[in-house]
Amino acid sequence: MQLNLIEIQNEIIKVANTAAEFIRTERTTFTLDKVEKKGLNDLVSYVDKTAEKMIVEELAKIVPEAGFIVEENSKSGKKDYNWIVDPLDGTTNFIHGIPCYAVSIGLEHLGEVLVGVVIEVNNSECFYATKNGGAFLNGKPISVSKSNVLGDSLIATGFPIYNFTYQENYLNILRDLMHKTHGIRRIGAAAADLCYLACGRVDVFFEYNLSPWDVAAGALIVKEAGGTITDFTNGDNWLFGKQIIGTNAILKDEFTEIVKKHF
Repeated sequence: MQLNLIEIQNEIIKVANTAAEFIRTERTTFTLDKVEKKGLNDLVSYVDKTAEKMIVEELAKIVPEAGFIVEENSKSGKKDYNWIVDPLDGTTNFIHGIPCYAVSIGLEHLGEVLVGVVIEVNNSECFYATKNGGAFLNGKPISVSKSNVLGDSLIATGFPIYNFTYQENYLNILRDLMHKTHGIRRIGAAAADLCYLACGRVDVFFEYNLSPWDVAAGALIVKEAGGTITDFTNGDNWLFGKQIIGTNAILKDEFTEIVKKHF
């Protein structure tokens, strides 16, 4: 099947913008009594669910042959091509009225992400990329930072909220990084973390216990911006392996060694 990735990307941007506008509007009247719990510290609301249904319905028209890997299970069925969708990455931020949160849509083929679009809703920032096509923010090319010393770098990460298996390992990495970097940021939306890495706002992002919809689109944007994406062992099982390291490429080896030491 021959796909025009640029045309698909442009259609995805339209879909993501519509969902982002819905989320932005709903936030103005949202109250905590509308929150549901999927599990320990795992929150959802009608906003996530409605946004996903909107997105899925429109994506099905763009590449009808594609399956879906989506967070709220509004549609399922994995195929050779798959839409990977997080309708509202950063739900906890959204619920509490804290920026940032994002819409994330990726198109994957046999484990390789071909198109990625992430919209950070609060700032109306649209990050996007196609395979071998470069990475962009609101129409302008972006690239990762040139920081070549970990001591001059800013790290983004996320804290575990329900799988605490590696809590001590994680805390040990944080202790290490507190002494070796400009600081650590826990922004609360992995898709946005990856995009901030892609445009040079942070130099490294790492986290474990993430799902494909958290990372698919953002990881492609990082790679097309000149960065690297691996799992914690410097391998390539990051999409479905629930662990990811993104770097500006220059810091890859140094940072990976720190993670490997503690994991």
